[in-house]
Amino acid sequence: MARSSLPPRSRPTFSKDFKRFFLRGLGILLPSVLTLWILVQAYFFLDARVAQPINRGVRSAVVWVVPRTFPKSLQPRWFVVTDDEVKTFRANLESHPDASQRALARQTDEALRADLRAFELRRFWDNHWYLRFIGLIIAVTLIYLAGRVLGGFLGRRAAGRVERFITRIPLFKQVYPHVKQLVDLVLGERSMAFKRVVMVQYPRQGIYSLGFVTGGALRGAAEAIGGEALTVFVPSTPTPFTGFTITILASEAIDMPISVDEAIRFVLTGGVLAPGGPSPPAAAGEVANG
Repeated sequence: MARSSLPPRSRPTFSKDFKRFFLRGLGILLPSVLTLWILVQAYFFLDARVAQPINRGVRSAVVWVVPRTFPKSLQPRWFVVTDDEVKTFRANLESHPDASQRALARQTDEALRADLRAFELRRFWDNHWYLRFIGLIIAVTLIYLAGRVLGGFLGRRAAGRVERFITRIPLFKQVYPHVKQLVDLVLGERSMAFKRVVMVQYPRQGIYSLGFVTGGALRGAAEAIGGEALTVFVPSTPTPFTGFTITILASEAIDMPISVDEAIRFVLTGGVLAPGGPSPPAAAGEVANG
């Protein structure tokens, strides 16, 4: 019996095996870890830059409202500051190693009493974790109300005037329009403004590119090219928000049976994530090693 001419299959080395499974685990875990990290960082940013300033304002308002709303018999414990507590607080400030803290000791008794009330309210606030979310709830409510007000006819006109004013300010006018376009593209009510996903021959005949139909063509384009025309946005990789706007005959656009989101993922990944298509072929080494 003739022997097989195929070479014996070699066992993978530890380094190759480790690299293969390490990259496989990284590919599985990294999207979830990155998503969680982005959400946590977004929460910390909103908490530090939005919620905490609002919470400070709420605490200041509470300190102002309590003596004007509640009689002394019903005032909360953190608001009641005795004369002995004021004297102790002043003595601690006078002995503080920081000169700025020692300067605070020269305040009147009422000013020190107000500082103590604010400190006690802050300690009470921190001891009740759920109070930290008051700032976020107020911020969400204010954004919602702003959307209700600015979404009306008068609100849109007022917002338009503010935008026109901003676009006249140096430096702002170079940045603001691009930021607004990106925000409108992602969060606008007319999401993406893309109507259809098509394939077009671009940049030359025989090369097909993925594009998005954004609407009809410019006035006079149909007469110029001799038929019904379409405006197509051809995105670039890996930034699908930039690209080229072209005008083609409607008959030359080939409709694709995929959604706008799938098409954007395809462009964003350079074709690695092909919707509905076969998975990429495995490397020869991976096939041999199983």
